[in-house]
Amino acid sequence: MNDRTRVLAAVGLTVLLFLGVQLGALALTDPFQESDRQAVEDPDNPTNSIVYFAIILGATGFMLAAFRYDLQWLIRAMIIGVSVMLAWFVFLEFVPSAVTVGDTNVLAALAAIGVGAGLLFYPEWYVIDTAGVLMGAGAAALFGISFGLLPAILLLAVLAVYDAISVYGTEHMLDLAEGVMDLKIPVVLVVPTTLSYSYLAAGSTDDVLEDGGAGSDGTIEAPRSAEETGADTDGDAAAAIDGDDSGDEGPPADELDRDALFIGLGDAVIPTILVVSAAYFVEVGTIAVPVITLNVAALGAILGTIAGLLVLMYMVLKGRPHAGLPLLNGGAIGGYLLGALASGLSIVTALGF
Repeated sequence: MNDRTRVLAAVGLTVLLFLGVQLGALALTDPFQESDRQAVEDPDNPTNSIVYFAIILGATGFMLAAFRYDLQWLIRAMIIGVSVMLAWFVFLEFVPSAVTVGDTNVLAALAAIGVGAGLLFYPEWYVIDTAGVLMGAGAAALFGISFGLLPAILLLAVLAVYDAISVYGTEHMLDLAEGVMDLKIPVVLVVPTTLSYSYLAAGSTDDVLEDGGAGSDGTIEAPRSAEETGADTDGDAAAAIDGDDSGDEGPPADELDRDALFIGLGDAVIPTILVVSAAYFVEVGTIAVPVITLNVAALGAILGTIAGLLVLMYMVLKGRPHAGLPLLNGGAIGGYLLGALASGLSIVTALGF
């Protein structure tokens, strides 16, 4: 298999991981609503978006400070803890309560603890990706049923602008990405291009990539540094690829020679919030599909997100770092609006006014 085929296969796997997060979130939409997991009392209040954005800024500042003062262990513990919690929410909906202690579903609890143990003791790429899809689906479903259409659209628009500023302007996302990659936690999706690739065996970010979401060498050696490449970690920035030589002129042959692509988990989660919001709050254009909640507007948001992802990966494969959310969120919003209009909604209603 030549380099181009391997990379294209990895791009296809990246699309499947995004679809895993999106379809998983849609499968959780009704169960989460029935379990009363809506996070706010008034999902149509636009200030919900402002509060959530403020939380993101606070979390980013906290993580940057933790890296500065060598508190990486604290971040790793927090992310693994959140992973266990979200996995627990997901497993509660799908794992039969065949064994219970009091009100506790023992099998679901053991499965969630197993996710945490895997991340703690053996964070290989497939463990990271499995946990990431579980986390992503759970988080997107929780926020999707908690954000009405207008708050969801506002949130995606604000985060797209913030992502562009943090990657192309302040570049603080590079520092954050450089810190979290060493921790081997599910804030990135890791997509190998070779069967022999091992995330555990790869080097640290002293050799690695960073900024918005993709990249590594063509050998099992790690990529270079955040300043030279890019990887999105917390879901804001998006992607760059580490090759031997990333010039300004198009993709040299070596740009296709790498062992893995990386893209931030948040790049999958954030646009999926609108997918779930559309499926939950739009009452027309329902599509009967087993297991998942779906309508034309939500399908449009899914297709728009995937279209944005493919454009993003095309740009990334030219060897330049890029912010992901402008394309991903823009695609999700555009696809949602087209789907909503096709369902017979007016543009005002589709925007949540």
